[in-house]
Amino acid sequence: MLTEPIQIALVDDHRLFRSGIVSLITNLGGFNILFEAGNGEELTRKISPKNKPDVILLDINMPVMDGIETAKWLRVHYPEVCIIVLSMFEDAEKVLAMVRLGVKGYLLKDAEPAEFETALKRVAEGEVYYPDFVTRHLINSFNEQAADVKLNARELEFLRLAGTELTYKEIADQMCVSARTVDGYRDQLFEKLQIKSRVGLVLYAIKNKMIEL
Repeated sequence: MLTEPIQIALVDDHRLFRSGIVSLITNLGGFNILFEAGNGEELTRKISPKNKPDVILLDINMPVMDGIETAKWLRVHYPEVCIIVLSMFEDAEKVLAMVRLGVKGYLLKDAEPAEFETALKRVAEGEVYYPDFVTRHLINSFNEQAADVKLNARELEFLRLAGTELTYKEIADQMCVSARTVDGYRDQLFEKLQIKSRVGLVLYAIKNKMIEL
C-alpha cells in the first residue's frame, strides 16, 4: 500500500484542460501535482533528479515537442518515471507507438474520475493500465505481425522441439547440429517474432497450431 502522496506532473498544451485535471486529482486525495508543463520541451526544463514525479500524465498532440518525442526523451533520461498517456483519440498507430516506448497507462481525456484514480494508483504501484481499446490494438498488431512472418523448415522444426521438455543441447542433438546453431535458430525466432523467451516461443507455436496440447 502507498502511504506517501503520489507525485504527478501534467504535460498538456491546453491550460483549461490542465486546470480541470489538477482540480480532479487534488480532490481524489493521495496525489500531489508537482508541476505542469505546456509541452515536452517545457517538461525537460522543469524535471530534475530533485524535482522528479512518480507519474507523468502526457498528452500526445502538443506543439514544440509532442508526446512521442517526450516519451523517447524520458526513456533515455528518466526511465524510472512512469508515463500515462492522455489522449482524445484511439488512433492505433499512436497507441502502439506509445506502448512500444514503454508507457504504463493510457487514458482517454473523457474518462470517468474513478478510471483516472484507478489508473494513477495502478501505475504508481508498478502495474500497467490499458483500456480495452489498447489491448485490442495490441492483439491486432500481434496477429498482423504473425501473419507476415515466414519461417524456414529448420526454424519450424526448432520451434516444435522448443515446445517439448528437451534442453537446448538435446534439441541440437536431435536436429544433428551444434548447440551454437540452435542458439542461432532461437535468436532468429526471437527477432522475427518479437519474442524474448522460450515460453513466448511455445505460446506462439500453440497459437499457430504447431504444437498440440
